[in-house]
Amino acid sequence: MSIFALQSPAGGFLDEDLKHFNKEFDDWCVQFESFEDAELIAGTLDRRTSVDIVEITPLSYPKYFFHDLQGTIHATRQVGDNIICIVEPFMGSNFRLAVCSLKTKKTRLTPTRYKSALSVEGAFATYMPQT
Repeated sequence: MSIFALQSPAGGFLDEDLKHFNKEFDDWCVQFESFEDAELIAGTLDRRTSVDIVEITPLSYPKYFFHDLQGTIHATRQVGDNIICIVEPFMGSNFRLAVCSLKTKKTRLTPTRYKSALSVEGAFATYMPQT
């Protein structure tokens, strides 16, 4: 499951007007179901507009696939049918692990709160799904 987008070398994603770049990937950004479709549009852009075609997956951009995931995402990994993320729900808050199901598209935060990114990394590295 992936989509393709046009990205500037500076990192922004091409907006639907095909002239401006958004820092964040959102619903207003141009998206394609195949690399070939993205290539067709990239080829029609003004030569002064430099773009790269990037593939976006749940691991590379979980907020797009899991709309109820809130906060700053610091790291992601896949464990079985889940994407596990280190999340800072809002600036200055404790870190949490978010478990995002690829099957149901639902997200839940684990109850444990971590004071620093370093303390959550151990839990992140050894996370095992609940049976």
